[in-house]
Amino acid sequence: MIAGVFVQRFQITKKSLVFTGGWGTTKGYMAYQKASFKVVRTERSTLQINRRHFIYTSALATGTLAAGLPALMARPNYKSPNEKLNIAGVGTAGRAAADLEGVSGENIVALCDVDSNSVANALKKYPGARAYSDYRVMLEKEKTIDAVTVATPDHHHAPAAIRAMRAGKHVYVEKPLTRTVWEARQLTLAARQYGLATQMGNQGHSGIGIRQLSEMIWAGAIGPVREVHCWTDRAKGWWAQGVLRPPGSDPIPAHLDWDKWLGPAPARPYLHEWPKELQTRLGRNVYHPFDWRGWWDFGCGALGDMACHIMDCPQMALKLGPPDTVEMLSSSTPQVPEMPPVESILRYEFPARGELPPCMLMWYDSGQKPPKPAEMEAEKMDANGILFIGDKGKILTGVYGEKPQLLPESSMAEYKRPAESIPRVPENSPHKDWIRACKGGPPACSNFDISGPFTEWVLLGNLAMRLGKKLHWDSKNLRVTNAPEAENLIKGPYRKGWEV
Repeated sequence: MIAGVFVQRFQITKKSLVFTGGWGTTKGYMAYQKASFKVVRTERSTLQINRRHFIYTSALATGTLAAGLPALMARPNYKSPNEKLNIAGVGTAGRAAADLEGVSGENIVALCDVDSNSVANALKKYPGARAYSDYRVMLEKEKTIDAVTVATPDHHHAPAAIRAMRAGKHVYVEKPLTRTVWEARQLTLAARQYGLATQMGNQGHSGIGIRQLSEMIWAGAIGPVREVHCWTDRAKGWWAQGVLRPPGSDPIPAHLDWDKWLGPAPARPYLHEWPKELQTRLGRNVYHPFDWRGWWDFGCGALGDMACHIMDCPQMALKLGPPDTVEMLSSSTPQVPEMPPVESILRYEFPARGELPPCMLMWYDSGQKPPKPAEMEAEKMDANGILFIGDKGKILTGVYGEKPQLLPESSMAEYKRPAESIPRVPENSPHKDWIRACKGGPPACSNFDISGPFTEWVLLGNLAMRLGKKLHWDSKNLRVTNAPEAENLIKGPYRKGWEV
């Protein structure tokens, strides 16, 4: 490891190699200049750059192999850009299937799923893969794996990812990165310790829209931004929230390993369906295969599902770090112990960041929205979106930052976009970005040094929901200074054998 320097992205032209510093730093975002085969700007920080990346980028800059590259190539999991990675998938259905498809140009050598029907379907597409129901066993037996995708219910993200990293495997983990704040910190630290390629699957972070949005704001299109509104149509109508667990139990289907599905979560009886009289309002399934999102033990509600997309835009454009405070302003249902409320509105307060002023971020879920801006010409606001309010104007954008537009929308006809200052991701693909990083290229754009701290502050909203009070956050020490009762929620218990 080379201590004290964190180089996050680079651009190569015919005569230049440009390092742009850490995405999470103001100077790192803005350093986008040409030079003659030299580093034009680096960011000093407490982070570290993996020696593999340093050697790789140096070799690209000079067109020759750096002196240390032969030793690097001798590492067991090293793959050149022309070789294929051996990839294992933890999770095989739904979003997991999309992630496997995204990396299917590599060798899919192992698949793990607690649902034998799901893994059987995946094996039809990847017949050469070996099947497992326990990722702990898979990681122990499959010594040739180079990298792992993790797309499971949220409570398995950290246990699977941390084991893969300890085994020397690169990891791609679906959003939200983890179920708890503490877990997010542990994955960030582990990625630095083991020097592995990481990526959170908030795919909008790889897109053009979030880059265009950031460039507009950095160019002063609406002046300093002090207020942001984020909204989503999740969770009402998508999965159950705000109700008590129904009594009793149902027979466990033969194709489902319920004990491994529970994994690190507290044991509880299996339930297949909600009572018939509640299905119109709550949906059909109680837990598997999708409705786990509404249970604190397994998911993170609407914040976990959509905030890692929607809040990612202000996180990048406004260079947001940890907030000072988070509070729930309203809830449509009384608190229940195991679920988020049906609807909620949250307020995050962020301190000044260098030259950037303090900022308030509002979150609305289950179809709630902020008031429609007077300048807006469209008839209605989309089901998911973001509104930035600056001293000189407003910008409206979609869920992934796509199509950022000044208000009124007609003003965009005469607006000249600023020059590109943020490197684009090849094909806007988070999977290709990660694969490139696994093979020695630059760190993926949503690597854990970015997505880990981001996940931490997103999930503080769930703490505010569960505790029902305004929280004052001490990020350095991972504690709520005015609520010691939050400690158990920041980390949470693990069943024996599944600890992080």
